[in-house]
Amino acid sequence: MRIVIAPDSFKGCLNALNVALAMSRGVQRVYPQSEIDLIPMADGGEGTVEAILSAVPGEEIKIKVTDPLGRSIEATYGLIDNGATAIIEMAAASGLTLLRDKERDPRLTSTQGTGMLIRDALDRGVKRILLGIGGSATNDGGAGLAVALGVKLLDAQGKELPQGGAALANLVNIDMSGVDPRLAKVQFEVACDVQNPLCGPEGASAVYGPQKGANPEDIRVLDAALQNFGERLSTLVGRNLLELSGGGAAGGVGAGVVGFLGAKLRPGSQMVLEVADADVKIQHADLVLTGEGRTDFQTAYGKVPVGVAALAKKYEVPVLVISGAVEGPPDLLADVGIASCFSISERPATIEEAFRKAENQLERAVWRVLTVWKLGEASARKKKS
Repeated sequence: MRIVIAPDSFKGCLNALNVALAMSRGVQRVYPQSEIDLIPMADGGEGTVEAILSAVPGEEIKIKVTDPLGRSIEATYGLIDNGATAIIEMAAASGLTLLRDKERDPRLTSTQGTGMLIRDALDRGVKRILLGIGGSATNDGGAGLAVALGVKLLDAQGKELPQGGAALANLVNIDMSGVDPRLAKVQFEVACDVQNPLCGPEGASAVYGPQKGANPEDIRVLDAALQNFGERLSTLVGRNLLELSGGGAAGGVGAGVVGFLGAKLRPGSQMVLEVADADVKIQHADLVLTGEGRTDFQTAYGKVPVGVAALAKKYEVPVLVISGAVEGPPDLLADVGIASCFSISERPATIEEAFRKAENQLERAVWRVLTVWKLGEASARKKKS
């Protein structure tokens, strides 16, 4: 029996590697002689670097950058492919978790720290950068990131704009003359799992601004600022970034990295699967196990289990989802190639108790599910004979 285990993290509880290891222990209780391939997953947000470095050889790089409010912090990114590819997650330098609740203010927060990570990777001679943009605290369209790489954003008087999303309302000229020339030789791929445009009622400010600290008036100001930014950057690059699907991701970073860096937007789980060489592993598997903290109707919109299932479906390998919680019927995700979904919960519990017992209950859930799976296999063999 060959089983691929490719789960996302259980957010706030277990990282993806610990989820995969707990699942593996459950598998070994039922199939002690099985071959198991672990592929800890992520979608481009916090934990992407950790997941990839646990799946493929690489090294962790730690440098000093600025956080969303310009304070000095230490941030980490990864190098793989013998240093040719950098794995950078925006959450490490420009993430919401770096701020206290009272500090959240997308009018002022900046992506400059993420640009500093990119600059350091360029200094190390990388040829490819995989950028995860989930979990941002910003709404500046990637303006801070661009400034860190040599772009000048100027107002009507020719003065450089201050950091933050609100300042983009005063943008008049984008000066690319000082941009780092090494950028032209690097391939940028960006993990983007949303389709929101840059502006409007479904745009970055309206949809994601509130969780970053924006009130209704802030949203109006930020949306107008991104509209101005988007129009000017679109004119510069000769492409309508205002209508770009995913342009509103990470406070407009989706549009910014396409405009400034010529980046390609890709589903995050697809990118991680590719880097981990999951195609080869899954095509030879008998079964794939995946999961996440909570599986519900939102999972169908590009979350990790769906990305894993899409690859498994290509090789007709069955997929089971085992998550911290499941809302909906067992065949909730049948349309995307997932045979069934299971929750690890054994009895009613508080959130604190559920988190504390999650690792053990995950192992036990896999044990229970695969015990039934094994009975089904035995029954099928009996009928054939």
